Amino acid sequence: MKFLHSMVRVRDLDASLRFFRDGLGLVETRRKDYPQGKFTLVYLAAPGQSEVEVELTHNWDSNEDYGSARNFGHLAFAVDDIYALCAHLQDMGVVINRPPRDGHMAFVRSPDLISIELLQKGEPLAPAEPWASMENTGSW
Repeated sequence: MKFLHSMVRVRDLDASLRFFRDGLGLVETRRKDYPQGKFTLVYLAAPGQSEVEVELTHNWDSNEDYGSARNFGHLAFAVDDIYALCAHLQDMGVVINRPPRDGHMAFVRSPDLISIELLQKGEPLAPAEPWASMENTGSW
């Protein structure tokens, strides 16, 4: 058995690509439009890791309420520099829901409220401001 991908439904494909691709740095591996079914599938992967993907499903005409997405759990990514990535996401207007106070773990949410866990590769970074004293915001 081989794990292939996780699928998340997205309301706004452009906003989701801005978050996952431009914010987190995932790479689009493939895309397919299905005009008869009125949906688009976009597959993303971490650079150099195309064997495990996140599938974004965009239903063109859907007004479905995806809720707060808490029933999904979260996607987790190991990152080279958790402080730099959190600063980059914050500059893009992304709320850092659980700041990396410990230099090891942070949580953010995608435009569709999917929880994203960011984990520092290797050993945690030394505690640093503004993260060390930043409070949690919202839920993740």
